[in-house]
Amino acid sequence: MAAAVQVETVNITINDIEIAVPKGELIVESVKRLGLEIPIFCYHPRMKPVGMCRMCIIEVGFKQPDGTVRKMPKPQAACTLPASEGMAVYTDSEMVHRDRKGVLEFLLINHPLDCPICDRGGECPLQNNTLFYGPSTSRYVELKRHAHKAFPLSQYVTLDLERCIQCGRCVRFTEEISGDAELAFRFRGADMQPSTFELRDFQSKFSGNVIEICPVGALTSSKYRFRARPWDLETKPGICTLCSNGCNIWFDYRVGKMVRINGRTNDAVNGEWTCDKGKFGHEFYNSENRLTVPLARQGDQLVECDWARAYSDVIRAFAQGGGKVAVIGGSDNSNEDLFMARKLFRDVFGADNVDHQLEANLGPSVVRNSIASLEDAKSILVFGTSLADELPMVFLRVRKAWLDNDAKVVVAHDEATEADAFAQVVLRYRPGTEGSVAKGLVGQMSPEEVESASGVPAAKIREAVQLLAGSTIITTQSLSNRDTDAVKTLSNIEGTNFNSYSLRSNDEGAAVLFKGSGMDTQAILEAAASGELKALWLLGVDPFAIYPDRDLVQRALENVEFLAYQGIAETEALHYASVVLPHTAPAEQEGTYTNCERRVQRMRPVLDPKGDAKPAWRIFSEIYVRLKPSTPFFNAGEVMEEIASQNPSFAGARYSVLPDEGYLLD
Repeated sequence: MAAAVQVETVNITINDIEIAVPKGELIVESVKRLGLEIPIFCYHPRMKPVGMCRMCIIEVGFKQPDGTVRKMPKPQAACTLPASEGMAVYTDSEMVHRDRKGVLEFLLINHPLDCPICDRGGECPLQNNTLFYGPSTSRYVELKRHAHKAFPLSQYVTLDLERCIQCGRCVRFTEEISGDAELAFRFRGADMQPSTFELRDFQSKFSGNVIEICPVGALTSSKYRFRARPWDLETKPGICTLCSNGCNIWFDYRVGKMVRINGRTNDAVNGEWTCDKGKFGHEFYNSENRLTVPLARQGDQLVECDWARAYSDVIRAFAQGGGKVAVIGGSDNSNEDLFMARKLFRDVFGADNVDHQLEANLGPSVVRNSIASLEDAKSILVFGTSLADELPMVFLRVRKAWLDNDAKVVVAHDEATEADAFAQVVLRYRPGTEGSVAKGLVGQMSPEEVESASGVPAAKIREAVQLLAGSTIITTQSLSNRDTDAVKTLSNIEGTNFNSYSLRSNDEGAAVLFKGSGMDTQAILEAAASGELKALWLLGVDPFAIYPDRDLVQRALENVEFLAYQGIAETEALHYASVVLPHTAPAEQEGTYTNCERRVQRMRPVLDPKGDAKPAWRIFSEIYVRLKPSTPFFNAGEVMEEIASQNPSFAGARYSVLPDEGYLLD
C-alpha cells in the first residue's frame, strides 16, 4: 500500500476565519473551502492563472507579532496570489466592493446591452457578476464601439467581437489544453481580438470547448444560435457514445429534441472537455430517418406492422432455424442489449453464432493504463494512430503529461498527426511498413535495415529506442486492421505498459458479453451468402458501412432466407430486411457502456423513445419469455444484476453500487 503523501500546509485567515490550506494554493481556491465565492472571468482551474480581468480582487494583509494585521496598500488578484503563512484575506470589505464595481463598470463601457438576444443570456457570468457585484447605474453616456456581428470563426464557432472582454480563456485553451494554438490575440488596446492566423478557419478538433468557457457571449455555437433560451431547456447527464472514450456530457433538450451538448466533469475520463465530434455530432437524435414503428416485408415492400406481428415473424424464422441462425451486433449497443441478445440466441435459439467484430483483422484490445494514469507516464510511444481523431481524451492526457510532467513522447505514423507538435521524436514511415519499424524498436532489425525498409532515418530509431525503457505504449485496434504483426511485436517489449485501445463506445463490453463460441462475422456472412444460414439478425449495425468486403455483405443479405434488422435509423442494410425492429437510441433508454479503459458508466434516459421504439434489451427479453416462459426483466438494472452474477468482473457495475465516475473492470 502506497504511503500517504504529506502536504505542507500554512495557516491563513479568510474574513477572520482561521483555516489551514496547502502551501502555495491560489487564494481563489482556498476561499472555496469555506463555501465562499470570489467572482472571476479570466481564471479557470484547469489553466494557468494570468490575472487579466482583475475581477477577483481581494484585500490582503499579514499578521504582525502584536496580533495586528498590516494590509497591502492596494487590492490583489486572488487568482494569482499563493497562500503563505500568516496571510489575512478579506473578500467582503468596503474596498473590495468599491473596486469590483469599478472593474465591472470598466468592462461594461463597450459591452453591448444585447442580453435579450444573446445566446449566453440567462447563463452568463458577466450578467451574474454585474447583478451581484456591479454598479446599479452606468455613468458612461458616450458611443460604444461597434464591430462586425456574428463573424464565423468556423462551421461550429461564431465570434461576436463587441461582447469580448479580452479575458483570454479561449486563447489559453488552444495553447495549453488542445495545443493547436489556433487562436491568438491580434492588435492591442480597444482593437484587441481573438483571431486565427490570417483569418483562416478555426480548425481545432476541440473548438467547442471555447464556447463553454467563454464567460460572455463573444463565442457562441453556430449550431445552437437562437434555437433556445437556457430557461427553455431541460438538462440531464449522459455519456457520449460516438467513440470509445465515454466522455461525460450534459444533454440539453427541448420538446423532445436534443438541442446542444456540453461537457460534464469527470476527472477520471474527460475532465470537463469534449471533442467537436462529441459536442456537435448528436444531431442523429433529431434525424428524420429515425425508425419509429416495426416493419414487415410484404412482397417487395416493407409495411408498418405491430410488435405482435414482428415478434411472430422473428420467432418463426429463428426458433425454427435448427440452430442455423446468427446475430451480428454493433458495439454501440449497451452492455444490457448485448447480454440479452446472446442470452436469447444461446439459451433459446440454440446457436452461439454471435459476433461484433466487423473489421477484418480486428485483434483483441489490451488495456494496462487508465486514461487518467497516462498523465503520470515518463515516456510515451504513440504508434500507428492519430489520437486526436481516434481517442481525443487520451490525446489530451498525453499532451498534459508532456506539458506538466515533461514526459518524453515518441510518435510513429505514416502521416502527420497533432501529437507531432510536442513529440521529441517523430518516426514517419512509409505506409504499410509498420512491422519493420516495430521490429526496429525491439532490436529485431537494425536501424539501417529499418531505414531501408520504411524510410525512417536510423538515427531517429536509435533515439526512440533510448526513450522506450519503462515507457507507455499507446496504439489502437485500427493498427490491428493494418498490421497484426506490428501489434504483437510492440506488445512483447519488456518493461513497458502496452495499450491497444478499442475505438467504439462499447467494444470492451461486447468483447466480454457478446463473443460467442460459434462462427465469427466472416464465417457468418459466408454462410449467409452460400444459403447455409437460415436467419440473420443485424443488431444496431449496418455491415455495408463497416465491413471491408462489400460484395460479400451484399451476397449474404440477398441470399439469407430471413433477415431481421434492428436499429435506430434507416440504413442501406435495412432495405434487405424481412422484418425491421426499431430500438431506442442510447440517450432514450437506461443502460451501461464500457469505454476503452474498461470503465463501466451508466446512461440514464434523457429523451423519450421515438414512436413505438423499445430498448433493445427489452425486445430480446419479450421474445425470450414468449418462447421460454419465465419472469421477465422489468428494467435494465435487473439485466445488469444477471450480468454481474454470471460475470464477476461486473460486480461493481450493479446499479445500486455503481459510482458516478464509473467502475473499472479488472
